[in-house]
Amino acid sequence: MIEKLPNPVDYAVPGFVLLILLEMLWVWRRAPEKYEPRDTLTSLAMGFGSTIAGALVGAMVFGLAVAAYHYRLATIPFAWWAWIACFLLDDLAYYAFHRSAHRVRWFWASHVNHHTSQHYNLSTALRQTWTGFFALSFIFRLPLMLIGFDPAMVFFCGGVNLIYQFWIHTEAIDRFPRWFEAVMNTPSHHRVHHATNPRYLDCNYAGVFIIWDRMFGTFTREVEDERIRYGIVKQLGSFNLLWVAFHEWIGIARDVWRAPWRHKLGYLWRPPGWSHDGSRETSDMIKARWQEKQAWKSSTLSS
Repeated sequence: MIEKLPNPVDYAVPGFVLLILLEMLWVWRRAPEKYEPRDTLTSLAMGFGSTIAGALVGAMVFGLAVAAYHYRLATIPFAWWAWIACFLLDDLAYYAFHRSAHRVRWFWASHVNHHTSQHYNLSTALRQTWTGFFALSFIFRLPLMLIGFDPAMVFFCGGVNLIYQFWIHTEAIDRFPRWFEAVMNTPSHHRVHHATNPRYLDCNYAGVFIIWDRMFGTFTREVEDERIRYGIVKQLGSFNLLWVAFHEWIGIARDVWRAPWRHKLGYLWRPPGWSHDGSRETSDMIKARWQEKQAWKSSTLSS
């Protein structure tokens, strides 16, 4: 029997609104440029559209989860230890999704919306995708149902995970004590994730626990002497809501249409920025060029 649990995000929405208002007050007194009205409205509209999209496909996603649960290896009870295990494994599943969403263009086309803001504030957290179902983002959680976790437990843990990630989208908090920064995802770690600086590209994919990035070699620490630039490598330069939501899907369609047959799939499954003729740059290429430049500077200074 499948249990029914409420969506914790629904109860968190008033808290989201309150925290955004408090951050706006903090910003207004210290750095008013941190909030840009059109950018904030775009983020709020993307969040509203994402809520509608989720409501439209939610039943289908839950149905697929129930179908996977039918073939489970075991039946895990609603015990305290199961909740802890589910939350940890769900966060690992989120890490796998998030890393794939930056490394595979198909998934990036849905996730890129979240990174299009050139500002970093709590409203940015609400800039969510409208096309997650189309991108098949939900497949990363299906293994938890196959293991034996009830779909209701998994989706509840996923909601709590999403709530946690809201508050880390801020520049109002610097750093926490070292022990907390070592285990948990924090504003400092997530600022790095949203940066376009070459040193920071494709790192800190954590949802709640930064330990996954430390374990799998994708962790980068925020440095004091380099100002973070937010957004995407090729900035949109537009607040057009439909362009924000669908620009990368349009780019994929255009590239697949124009590419030679043997390269068409490459524009779906290779990293963002990949091109069959080498005319563009992936984040790996940008980062490697920056590292070479840093190495050259170091050798010049030491000689």
